Amino acid sequence: MTTTVDTTFAEPTATPLALLLLGRQADPNSERGVECPGDLPPASDPDLVERARAAKTKLGDRVFILGHHYQRDEVIEFADVTGDSFKLAKDAAARPQAEYIVFCGVHFMAESADILTSAAQQVVLPDLAAGCSMADMATAEQVAECWDVLREAGIADVTVPVSYMNSSADIKAFTGRHGGTICTSSNAKRALEWAYEQGQKVLFLPDQHLGRNTAVRELGFSLDDCVLYNPHKPNGGLTTEQLRNAKMILWRGHCSVHGRFTVESVAEVRERIPGVRVMVHPECRHEVVAAADEVGSTEYIIKALEAAEPGSKWAIGTELNLVRRLAKAHPDKEVVFLDRSVCFCSTMNRIDLPHLVWALESLVEGRVPNVITVDPETEKYAKAALDRMLALP
Repeated sequence: MTTTVDTTFAEPTATPLALLLLGRQADPNSERGVECPGDLPPASDPDLVERARAAKTKLGDRVFILGHHYQRDEVIEFADVTGDSFKLAKDAAARPQAEYIVFCGVHFMAESADILTSAAQQVVLPDLAAGCSMADMATAEQVAECWDVLREAGIADVTVPVSYMNSSADIKAFTGRHGGTICTSSNAKRALEWAYEQGQKVLFLPDQHLGRNTAVRELGFSLDDCVLYNPHKPNGGLTTEQLRNAKMILWRGHCSVHGRFTVESVAEVRERIPGVRVMVHPECRHEVVAAADEVGSTEYIIKALEAAEPGSKWAIGTELNLVRRLAKAHPDKEVVFLDRSVCFCSTMNRIDLPHLVWALESLVEGRVPNVITVDPETEKYAKAALDRMLALP
């Protein structure tokens, strides 16, 4: 029996709610601060493609270009390696002969690359405006104040900070100073297991959803074991008793892309595509993760689709550029975006081909633009936290 699969990628709908000019309309059904940036501009002028090729050829082994999975195709085309943030930082560290590391990602990723590479290498971010809304939801001052709150509650000494890779160098350094570790979405369970071997409680920064989903789904905690610390409220919006009773103190932060997926999205796609399997990233809200068939990191999602049976149907809850790329890579499967409305990672997509060409041509001319440098004190403690993660079995 021959199975016919519709391999046409169905573009999400540009609804008035989700698609405003340059995308600045909030979705009232999503978490506060979650916005949709709207559709991307068309691919850049073909002349830029030739200029990028020429500049990269002139630089040769002196430059190493990293492309995060969420980048648009016209940027990924010039990446020497692709991956998630931590894989890319490690790849950069493994290329000591490259004078310049051009990181096509966001600011915290470039910081991590600077921490892990040698002093002789320079990390370049093609657009300094490429930040991360999640990473920006936890500042050094806010986290220091939170630690004071924990100290006043008498629990700081038994609390171990665990910070997601998607955090600033300052937050990684705070984690290192206080004996904590970094985690990725792939190893969050092992990082938390290690943390509970060191202390009784965890302060998880800055993504509440990854922390909650890992604690409840993989460590067997209840939702009542988790409390949400809001840095914009006195005492984090929590009583001393709540802090003392909690096993997991979650920072009130979230991803602006993964935070927009809802249980309604899951129900709608199941009704629209009979037999579809829903796979989401653990940065999604707990109720969305609970409604999905599979949950995993970006690398997990990529590998799961590679191993999936031909003819299978998948709705993927992660960034749209990646979902589009996966749909093209697997024409024997039906791959759709979980949400019906258009939504890209707006900050990640600030790295476009014009910015990449400008960065590469500047390097050819002997100018090093947009160098990302982490100061030695911050680097010392951030690296200590990263080293603890690397030492996890």
